[in-house]
Amino acid sequence: MRAVGFSENLPITSENALLDIELPEPEAKGRDLLVEIKAVSVNPVDTKQRRLQPVEAGKYRILGFDAAGVVRAVGPDVKLFKPGDEVFYAGAVNRPGTNAELHLVDERIVGKKPYSLSFEESAALPLTAITAYETLFHRMKVQDKVASAWNAVLVIGGAGGVGSIAIQLLRELTDATVIGTGSRPETQDWIRTLGAHHVLDHSKPLAKQIAGMAIGNPAFVFSTTETSDHINDILEMIAPQGRLGLIDDPKEPIDIRQFKRKALSIHWETMFVRPVFQTADMIEQYKLLNHVSELVDAGKIRTTLSDVIGPINAENLKKAHARIESGTTRGKLVLSGF
Repeated sequence: MRAVGFSENLPITSENALLDIELPEPEAKGRDLLVEIKAVSVNPVDTKQRRLQPVEAGKYRILGFDAAGVVRAVGPDVKLFKPGDEVFYAGAVNRPGTNAELHLVDERIVGKKPYSLSFEESAALPLTAITAYETLFHRMKVQDKVASAWNAVLVIGGAGGVGSIAIQLLRELTDATVIGTGSRPETQDWIRTLGAHHVLDHSKPLAKQIAGMAIGNPAFVFSTTETSDHINDILEMIAPQGRLGLIDDPKEPIDIRQFKRKALSIHWETMFVRPVFQTADMIEQYKLLNHVSELVDAGKIRTTLSDVIGPINAENLKKAHARIESGTTRGKLVLSGF
């Protein structure tokens, strides 16, 4: 089968950063589905893995953590899907990725593809939807209000992949005031179209902008990017007993002793924990993806697809990686078919 992989950690400008390769077809065992990949999305984790993930000499690492496709075969222990089912999912960081014609994935982290979306539109959703959903509802528990706080969620980086779906989920599933941040007119406009009640500019001090709204201290802050740059503002503006969720890898260490004064809680999300550690609640990803699919088909949330670059090959994946590394993407980048 055709696939795209890398054998050494190289900058994306290198000719060999990503390579078109041929691999044997995998076989479904246990609770695995064998999925024929129709479309994939590219995420920051792909670029991090390419730059940093060690590769055994003479081997290739296959990236890709977002996919939509059709189940071709199932393992003997599969209970939730059958061949021919259309699915979408984000995979697991400790297994070969979705940049391949055929891919193995545990059924417990797979959802039914929204029937109202194309494969390309569906592939834009899983990783960001899982990350946003788990952070907001499983970790931060935004449905449980904070006493004496303004029932508001500030989403820092509201135009990115995770921020884009987080804003929609918050608007649909909570009664919280939703505030998104963006630094450019086009990203701020995007955030408004997603349903944010207010839009702030994260290139300027956020605490001052929140204070200028004269409503109060938000109960929740969801930081999707550049957390270390915003941490002082977060500490100043978040309500006592508030909850901070983050998903990035801060470039500077954060001293958590600063959180004691307001008795703040910190929730550091990585959506790969359940599949990597095979947790007892691993099937929660199957459930939440199906919930997202239902919301999409009901017209309550929409895909965050921004651009389909072309077919799945090394050349197009290098273009996508370069755009992700530029830090200026809005929504999700997708590649379609082989």
